[in-house]
Amino acid sequence: MERRLFLVQILIWVIIVMGQIHRYNSCVEKERKGLLKLKTYLLLSSIKEDDTFETWSNDTVSDCCRWERVKCNRTTRRVIGLALHELPLIGLPLVINLSLLYPFEELQTLNLSKSWIGGFNASFLEGYQSLRRLRNLEILGITFSQLCKITLFLRGNNMDGPFPAKELKYLTNLELLDLSKNRFDNSTPVQGLANLRKLKALDLSRNVFTGWGQLQGNLTSLRVLDLSSNQMTGKVPSAIGSIESLEYLSLFDNDFRGFFSLDSLANLSKLKVFKLSSISNSLQVESEGSWKLDFQLHVIALPSCNLGKLPYFLQHQKELRLVDLSDNRLHGLFPSWLMDNNTNLEVLLLRNNSFTNFQLPKSAHRLLLLDASGNEFSQLFPHDIGWILPNLRHLNLSKNSLQGNLPSSLANMKKMYYLDLSHNDLYGKLPRSLTMGCYSLMFLKLSQNKLSGSIFTEPTNLTSLEVLSLDNNQFSGRIGDGLLNSSFMYALDMSNNYLTDIIPSWIGNLSYLSMLLISNNYLEGQIPVSLIDIYNLVLLDLSANRLSGDLPHRINSDTRMLFLQDNNLSGTIPDTLLGNHVSILDLRNNRLSGNIPKVVSNQKIYILLLRGNNLTGSIPYQMCGLSNIQLLDISNNRLNGSIPSCLSNISFSFPTLQHDGQEGYDAGMMFVSSDIFGGMGLDEDFFSTEDLGRYYRSMLMLDPFTVDYMADSEIEVQFAAKRRYDSYIGVTLGFMFGLDLSENELSGEIPAELGDLVDIRALNLSHNRLSGAIPQNFSNMEDLESLDLSFNILHGQIPSQLTKLSSLAVFNVSYNNLSGIIPLKGQFSTFDETSYFGNPLLCGQPSNRSCNNDTLKETPANVGEEEEDVIDTVSFYWSIFAAYVTALLGILASLSFDSSWSRNWFYVVDAFIHKVKILTS
Repeated sequence: MERRLFLVQILIWVIIVMGQIHRYNSCVEKERKGLLKLKTYLLLSSIKEDDTFETWSNDTVSDCCRWERVKCNRTTRRVIGLALHELPLIGLPLVINLSLLYPFEELQTLNLSKSWIGGFNASFLEGYQSLRRLRNLEILGITFSQLCKITLFLRGNNMDGPFPAKELKYLTNLELLDLSKNRFDNSTPVQGLANLRKLKALDLSRNVFTGWGQLQGNLTSLRVLDLSSNQMTGKVPSAIGSIESLEYLSLFDNDFRGFFSLDSLANLSKLKVFKLSSISNSLQVESEGSWKLDFQLHVIALPSCNLGKLPYFLQHQKELRLVDLSDNRLHGLFPSWLMDNNTNLEVLLLRNNSFTNFQLPKSAHRLLLLDASGNEFSQLFPHDIGWILPNLRHLNLSKNSLQGNLPSSLANMKKMYYLDLSHNDLYGKLPRSLTMGCYSLMFLKLSQNKLSGSIFTEPTNLTSLEVLSLDNNQFSGRIGDGLLNSSFMYALDMSNNYLTDIIPSWIGNLSYLSMLLISNNYLEGQIPVSLIDIYNLVLLDLSANRLSGDLPHRINSDTRMLFLQDNNLSGTIPDTLLGNHVSILDLRNNRLSGNIPKVVSNQKIYILLLRGNNLTGSIPYQMCGLSNIQLLDISNNRLNGSIPSCLSNISFSFPTLQHDGQEGYDAGMMFVSSDIFGGMGLDEDFFSTEDLGRYYRSMLMLDPFTVDYMADSEIEVQFAAKRRYDSYIGVTLGFMFGLDLSENELSGEIPAELGDLVDIRALNLSHNRLSGAIPQNFSNMEDLESLDLSFNILHGQIPSQLTKLSSLAVFNVSYNNLSGIIPLKGQFSTFDETSYFGNPLLCGQPSNRSCNNDTLKETPANVGEEEEDVIDTVSFYWSIFAAYVTALLGILASLSFDSSWSRNWFYVVDAFIHKVKILTS
């Protein structure tokens, strides 16, 4: 009996112990149920099947502290962290019920960033009073969002509605608040944060704040304040210097104006990072002549602050790691002493100033990034740069006037991945030490120099190279195969040199190649098929060479821009060339023949240029389906027939289709480098035990610095307008809309429907056989700047309605059969008589012919083209007769004078007559 009682007691103790163990290892039941409710709510918002909450089980045995995205206190087993970021959720019409967070009273970390894709509206924000219950919350992350007026949009979350800023005051333990990358506007919402005395970091960057609000408050622990990339205007308040706890202060990329004295920072003795700039360039930063800071900065960034001269206090700084004084009109000798004084300096940005005499520090330095582009250096390129700055990863000395050869010491820069020496006066050959020693190079830009010799006839070690720009130099000879192992090449530009021979087929092996430009050389032969087969090729420019043969019968589906103009290409235009993908096709000035392809179904083509070939036949009506065309030039061919009236279906305006990155007019790709300091952001390891420490360290001691690299090519298109052949580039090209059908054999009347092209800026129908009257509804083309109808057989009066064209700068109707009074209102008062030559029945200014009853008589409308042709023929014969008579009279007059020339002439005539007599006798 006693034994049984002992066993029962042991069993009871085991049950109690197991219960305690289970209780210790499991999460709080109230919080487990709260998590399940939160899961149900979030899954209702999910746009796709997702296994994010697969571990959040209804099984009562399941420990919620082991669930993904949940972090518990190891002792109390209370939930202290929820990582709800980057969820594939939609918002509307669902509400974001913050009362679901009520069970988690010890929650310290809450991440809601980058989750709601479709959008959630703050007006649908239920239960936000629950924030006051989260008194232990230390980190609230809702970054990568968009916040509009009293609305909150998480980027990809689309959150709008009023933001409950007042409720934040209850989060008295909050240490880090990140509201960056939203669209908050008006003044900064820090008034409601005055009670957050433990707040150490406040990030409001990348919003649309325009005012300051009360910055001081009781934020006595604030170490980080980031207000960069907003729209703040006016003066920078000197009161910013009263937050004495600040270590990091960024006012970068705003619209400040007026004066700001660096003396305002004197009380910020703990400050390590200071950034300030103005996008309007209307801010002037000043410092007293001999004033110096009593503390050491790590980062000083003052671009576009109109400094005028280097601040004196910099001479006493010894711990700088990043200095940015770009765009400040600084002059004098290059301040190499910044590197001598700061041995830990890693980034030096001095671009777009007026420094002269580029100098290196006295001894080897650990600098990682140097950008002194756009200055006034004119001496020889330093021969020992590779020995003094061996650790450089990024070197940009472009847009100067540096001279000399590229030094062999560049080979010592083993880690350099970006080198830009373009737009200088460098000469000589590419040193083999560069192509073999700098094996880390990803970007090499040497364009706009005087470099010569052959290109890569020997193997290179540029295995990481992605962008190579050698254009506008003096390279000659054939293109070698030394880049065969540069298999990651993305952009290759060798245009505007003196390259000869054929285009090598090995270029087709560069499978990542997206931009290839070899224009304006002396290349011959046919276009290699291997180029057309490059899968990723977006831009191909082989223009202005001596290429011959037929056009390729197909192009890759990714090819958007194809420039083959100014060559000797022949044959017909394949139907497949106008496929569904090409955006710009330039075939001008070749020897192409045949008809324009009738199978035209490309709705994405914006620019089509076929000028200067031998195309025949009529304009196919299928061209009217190219509804998004902006520039259409089929001039200087032998096209006949009438102008299709359906051309009015083409908008000649901004395309209705949105350009994606590859369909724009500038081809390019963004390359984003990693943080040069290796800093880590908050989202990378959300539940690290050093969340705050890592965040502060990345913002203070290792201020994140990344460089966005762009490999681009500015697209240039030529189009005739305003009596000249202009080049349109970049943004200008996007605003040019025109139609050129000139120098063909087109006949019939001008379709009145063309007047519906209300956005067109240039219309050229000259040098054809067009008849009839000028359509009155041409007055609807309100943006028209150039109208050329010259050298046709148009009759009738110039419509007075055309005087409404207020943008018209060039008007030419010369050599037609127009009659009546020349309009003089509006822009027509600016046109001279050259606009009306060859129209004898026009009168009034500026023709200098008075308008009497005879000249006012209009050419009868029933006088057809035959009568007009007869008039032209009679005029032609009379002009020949007059020329013949004039020449004969001139010869007789010259023979009437006694001269050696006339005596020799008569001697020759006499000898000829004498010889004829002998032959006939």
